[in-house]
Amino acid sequence: MDEQAVVEHPGEEALEARPPIVPAGPCVMVVFGAGGDLTRRKLVPALINLRRGGLLKDDTRVVAMTRPGTEEMGFRAKLLDDVSKFVEPALSAEERGWLDTHLSVVFGDLDQPATYDALRGELDRLGLGHALFYLAVPPTLFGPIAKGLGAAGLVQGTVGGSSEPAWRRIVVEKPFGHDVASARALNQELRSAFPEPQIYRIDHYLGKETVQNLMVFRFANGMFEPVWNRRYIDHVQITAAETVGVERRAAYYEGAGALRDMVQNHLMQLLSLVAMEPPIAFSAENVRDRKMDALMSAQPLVNNGTTDVVRAQYGEGWVAGGEVPAYRQEPGVNPQSTTETFVALRMQLDSWRWAGVPFYLRTGKRMPKRTTEIAIQLRRPPLEIFRRVSSSSVAPNLLIVNVQPDEGISVRFEAKLPGTRMQLAPVMMNFRYGTAFGGSVPEAYETLLLDAMVGDPTLFARHDFVERSWELITPVHEQWAKEQAPAIPTYESGEWGPAEADQLMARDGHRWRTL
Repeated sequence: MDEQAVVEHPGEEALEARPPIVPAGPCVMVVFGAGGDLTRRKLVPALINLRRGGLLKDDTRVVAMTRPGTEEMGFRAKLLDDVSKFVEPALSAEERGWLDTHLSVVFGDLDQPATYDALRGELDRLGLGHALFYLAVPPTLFGPIAKGLGAAGLVQGTVGGSSEPAWRRIVVEKPFGHDVASARALNQELRSAFPEPQIYRIDHYLGKETVQNLMVFRFANGMFEPVWNRRYIDHVQITAAETVGVERRAAYYEGAGALRDMVQNHLMQLLSLVAMEPPIAFSAENVRDRKMDALMSAQPLVNNGTTDVVRAQYGEGWVAGGEVPAYRQEPGVNPQSTTETFVALRMQLDSWRWAGVPFYLRTGKRMPKRTTEIAIQLRRPPLEIFRRVSSSSVAPNLLIVNVQPDEGISVRFEAKLPGTRMQLAPVMMNFRYGTAFGGSVPEAYETLLLDAMVGDPTLFARHDFVERSWELITPVHEQWAKEQAPAIPTYESGEWGPAEADQLMARDGHRWRTL
């Protein structure tokens, strides 16, 4: 039984009292790796949507950094055509003209100082001063690009040749390292050129509306925060499921796997948001400090050679009505690969709030449904007073945060069925962004790009958080390397993972939520 949540919309006086959303000031967004999918699918469409919403000044400029030998007119035309496919509605003639006239292209090899000299000349020509350097490139290039920018004097700048200082920020994508040592080395490389406040490590999960709303849900509503602890919460499940397989990413995925690709970044971020203590103020450093505290309280995932981590690979099966091959049969995958496409783990936090409450995390490819959710199961009432009058058992209350694709929050509680007998049944009350507030929900990259331009790092990962998450994950990979298993468990494509993942929860008397 479903009930649609009713949202009380504020009156006109309340709306007028709200401070207006200030658009980002004019700046230059420099995209390294501008010929890649991320630029045409996410970054430039995000800029177009920000402009449509009045959140991007018309004199904002884009500089595309791409390899030499590319024909500029062909590059420009292809980028405009591709971007039009990934914005809804498609680019209008005016928008296409704006992007065409506000787009510059700089060619060069990223390991050559002349490339950065050319970029400096272009920034001087544009005269805006403020610049956002977006690294849509493999992580092996993060350090060299940062050093190249530093050597060319591009870490600092002035506005229009005046003495007014201009801001300069660098945005890096995941993966941020492949273990704790490489993450520390990469942090050191970046900080050798850019001060930490100028480094923005992006995790697109943090730009999703429901992830941000989780903090509002907890800290702005007096009915929820008092029960957000071990006394009332039985356990927490965090699921990130994908229907796709490895696709064309075998070269990357073979060296990464689900634990590196999803758990170290996305799921650790969601865990910290659920588990964090209330910040003393909603500011970037206060929020990030409390998230760091939560991650620091996590118990090691490997103890005396044992671990509560299950890994598996997808086998042959059916997804979305189509037959799909096993992971080892995918192009570019080693036929003897032990790279995991599914991982489930049990985590415990040594904190006053969460002692004894297990956190179960799972992620996998070739699952039956694409979804990311946080399910918080509350404890049952201490006395089942309805057990003698109702044949059905009382289901525990459940709070579900739907991160994607249908962003919203649901609450499951018990209600009496209509009739003369006392019969109970669980009901769901659902809140969905799309239906409650109307209009489209901003894409994560729109939120994160705007925050980077206005200098708000709240939704970006800090260097110590990245390193701490690797400190938890790296021992698991080291343990797997010691085992030298010739094969790992498999699960049929289109299923919810291996039996070993169910057994992980069954030991605690729990089971995964049916999605």
